[in-house]
Formats: sequence, structure tokens, C-alpha cells
Amino acid sequence: MDSSRSNSLQLPKIHTEVFPEDKKSPPEDTNLLYKIDDVPPWYLCIFLGLQNYLEMIGATVACPFFLAPAICMADDDPDKANIISTLVFISGIITILQSTFGTRLPIVQGGSFSYLIPALAIMKLPEWQCPNPEDLQALSPANRTEEWQVRMREIQGAIIFASAFEVLFAFTGIIGFLVNYLTPLTVAPAISMIGIALFREAAFEASKNYAVAISTLVLLILLSQHLRNIKIPNFCCKKDGDDRKFPIFQVFPVLISVALVWSVCGILTAADVLKPGDPARTDSKLKILEGSPWFRIPYPFQWGWPTVSIGAVIGLLCGVMSSTVESLGDYCACAAITKAPTPPVHAMNRGIFMEGLGCVLGGIWGSGNGSTSYSNNIGTISVTRVASRRVIQVAGVIMIILSLVGKAGAVFVALPDPIIAGMFLFIFPLVMAAGLGTLAEVSLESGRNIFIVSFSIFMGLTVSQWAASNQGVIKTGSDGVDNLLQILLSTGMFVGGFLGFVLDNTVPGTDEERGITKRLANQEAAILSGDTSYDLPFGMEWVRRKKCLRWLPISPTYTQHIVEILPICKIDSTTL
Repeated sequence: MDSSRSNSLQLPKIHTEVFPEDKKSPPEDTNLLYKIDDVPPWYLCIFLGLQNYLEMIGATVACPFFLAPAICMADDDPDKANIISTLVFISGIITILQSTFGTRLPIVQGGSFSYLIPALAIMKLPEWQCPNPEDLQALSPANRTEEWQVRMREIQGAIIFASAFEVLFAFTGIIGFLVNYLTPLTVAPAISMIGIALFREAAFEASKNYAVAISTLVLLILLSQHLRNIKIPNFCCKKDGDDRKFPIFQVFPVLISVALVWSVCGILTAADVLKPGDPARTDSKLKILEGSPWFRIPYPFQWGWPTVSIGAVIGLLCGVMSSTVESLGDYCACAAITKAPTPPVHAMNRGIFMEGLGCVLGGIWGSGNGSTSYSNNIGTISVTRVASRRVIQVAGVIMIILSLVGKAGAVFVALPDPIIAGMFLFIFPLVMAAGLGTLAEVSLESGRNIFIVSFSIFMGLTVSQWAASNQGVIKTGSDGVDNLLQILLSTGMFVGGFLGFVLDNTVPGTDEERGITKRLANQEAAILSGDTSYDLPFGMEWVRRKKCLRWLPISPTYTQHIVEILPICKIDSTTL
């Protein structure tokens, strides 16, 4: 066996003992206005939490927004707002749990394109394709509702069972074991394909009114990039007697952009400059607003009892794997941006456990989607320079409150489509960039690495487009296998991530080329710093006293790696 390959199989032993007090933490980063453990003033927490909500709501709305036509739901069906409210409700719960008990990083949880893409692939199968528009219009309201609910129940069942594997993998420590084989050369193609795969949808929505969509995009770029250094005095930024000026455009680019463009659209609507039927009119979705209740509590199985099929479960399992890979990369990216140590294995296990739990809850409640960390919200930290955990917890509370107040949630659902499209054009490239950003840990001067990344992304795009354009071409003699292959090959993030994983773990390369050397160095630095960022918020003394918890992969004191538990995985215990 190549020595470089054998070295890549070595897993670092995760130390969790209490460090002496004389161990010093890394120097503080003065570029951050608020660090992870800092607590901004309550009013600033609310404003920043609302902005995080607006940033996640753009991507979260996109999931039911694109799913609705695939499940034969009418554009003006009030239940679309209820589905979105359900997804936001679950996202708020998991955001609070993740930032408090999961990784404890300032990460927002929300609907995932990783689950949307395989769900759309499932709905393109012959048995789930929608009837002709004329036939749909002829259906009674009850039958029309059943038409989309039966498809939603199929997606629900697939999400529940696929996500159960995610919970199991995290709880047993398998995720921590696989982290050793998931280098940036696997993560980058998988995450990048998520952003690339949705370019058609973003372009289609923008085409409804290019002027409004481009105006939103230009304003977002102008505020977040060109005007980011403009500050106003004495506004919500006093900290320990410091009267620094407040970078309002840097901190609130989304909130300001959406408010301004929405207001202009309202004026143009009132003046009839925007003609009736124009999607940019602020009254284009009044039916959703009028049909939404003032107060509504989402409840389990609200669309009926889920159905389960093997092909759909395996298809969504690909979404689970892609979401997991994306989240593991997000944890490391968030830690780097917030100047926290590289997340230890137990934190990654706990983070994926929380996300899996959120996906199961999403399936039970009928959100039509799962839960994942939001790369765009993580990227916002580098723009706003606010990394406070408390802000994200407040954002989770805002999500829950607005999801329960039906009218409030419907107001954001009633955002004109071109404004949402402008946000998509701003957000989707950030998702793609988040994937490419993980390549900072590998050597980009290596021809091996350049080939693996470029080939994986190109083939992910090529194969997925071919499969989506050639329904029914795959014939193995088994309908179940045909459907499974169709779903897998139509999912670009699976194809790209799978090729990256196989090539990275088979093509010879040094640990430094693959980014493993840098990862181990970061983990060692975290050990020496004695940082407590990933400890539970309370009860750590009790946890440390319980030696049995060292065997629990989601425990902060976890030291017994999965390779020590499963004999089949034992490679060389002396290297652990």
C-alpha cells in the first residue's frame, strides 16, 4: 500500500481532558464586532436576528416555492404559506437546539436544496407527474388538495426514513469516522453543485421582471460590498463603553435592500405603473395573505399519514449524504470565520445528530424538506463581523414566532417573485463559493487536485443534465432500480460528491495535497488552546465525572473512536 494512503487512514485521537489553567487561548481577533460568546444589546440582537431570518427565508421559501409545482399545487393555494410556515417553525426549533446543544457555533438551520433536488427528481417519475393543466382545473377543491397531498406524503415518508439514518450515523460515531475520508476534494464538488444546479430556476424567476430582480441584486451588491465601510454614529454598537460607529450597510444589507425594493414596488403598484398580472406587483399574492389564518400551530402529519417507497427513501438518502457533507464543511468554515478552533469529532457528531433530528421532525410535521446549516448565513458573518451565538438563538425565536402568526409569515411569502429572484441571484453564488472555499485547505498547485475538482464538478453537471433530459432511457429490467438510478444520476450534487470521494481516496496523493496535514494541525491547535467553545452550556462537571460518556460519540468527553469499538474497523490502534 502507498505510504500516502496508509497515512490518510490514521485518525487523530480526540483529547477532551480538562486543560491546565495556564494554557492560553489564541489571541482575540479584533476584526469581529462580537465574538461567539459575546452578547450584543437586546435591540441589536433583534435586528440582527431579523436579518438572519430574512436571509434564511429567501432560501427557505425557495424550497416549497420550487416544490409546489412539482407536487401539482396551485400557485395561489393558501397551503403554500402553511408549508413554508411549517418549514420555518421546524427550522427555528433546530436553530436554537443546534446553537445551544449541537455544535454551539452561530449557525442558522433551514430548508435544504440538498433535499429539494432529489425530491424534484422523484416527482419527475412517471407515476408522480402532474395531470394536464385542464384536468387539474376540472378537479373539485377537495380532489385538487388530495392531488398534491398524496405527493407530499410520499416525500414525507422518504425524508423521515432517510433522516433516521443520519441520526443513527451521528449517534454511533460513524460520521466522525467518515470525516477522515471526506476531504475538501469531496466537499467542494458536492456543495458547489448545489448552487450551480439551481441556476435555471433563478433565471426563470428573474425573467418575470428583470428590472426588479436586477435592482434587488444591484442594491444587495452595492450595500454589502461597495458601501460596507460607511458607518453611522452612536447606533446600537456601544460595547464596554466603546462608542464605535455602526456599519449599518455591512450589517443589514438584506433587510435594507428588500425593504427599499418592496416599497418601490408598492408605490409602482399603487400608481398602476406595474400592470395587472405583473409578478412584481405587491398585490400579486394577496390571495395567500387573505387565506392565511392569523394564528396557526403546525402539527404532526397535518397532510395525512406518510407513505414509503424504497426508491424514494434511497433518493432522499442521497440528499442526506450531500447535506451531511455540506454541513461538515460549513462547521469548519464557520469555525474559521468566527476564529473558533476546528470542531472536534464530538461536536461534528452532535451537529449532524441535531440536523438529522430536525429532518425527522420536518418529515413528521410535513415541511416537505429537511434541515441543514445555511452557508449564506455563515458567509454573512464575514460581512457583518457579528459572530454572536445569542444572535442566532434570537433568530431561532423569531422564526418560531413568525411561523405561528400566519399573517406575519404570509407577508414574507407575499414578497414579489422578482424580489425573491434577486435574492436567489445573490445567495446561490454564495452557496457555490462556500463549496469552493473549502479548497483553501488543499494544494491547488497539484495537478491531481485540479483534475479531481474540475472533473467532479463538470461530470456532476453533465450527467445530471443528461439524466433530467432523458427520462426513461435507463432500463435495467427492474422499475425500482430504474427509478433509483434515475434519481441518483439526476442529482448533480450526488454525482459530483461521489466522484470526488472515489477519486480522492483512490488516486495517490500526499496528506498535504489532500488537506489532511492542515486539518490535523488545526485539531492539535484546538487541543492545546483548551478552548471550551464546544462544551455544553451547563452540566460539564457532571459529564466529565461520568466515564461511561466517553464512549458516547455525541458527548463532549468522547474519546473512544468508532475504530476502537468496531473490530472490523481496527487498522492500527497505536496510531490513535
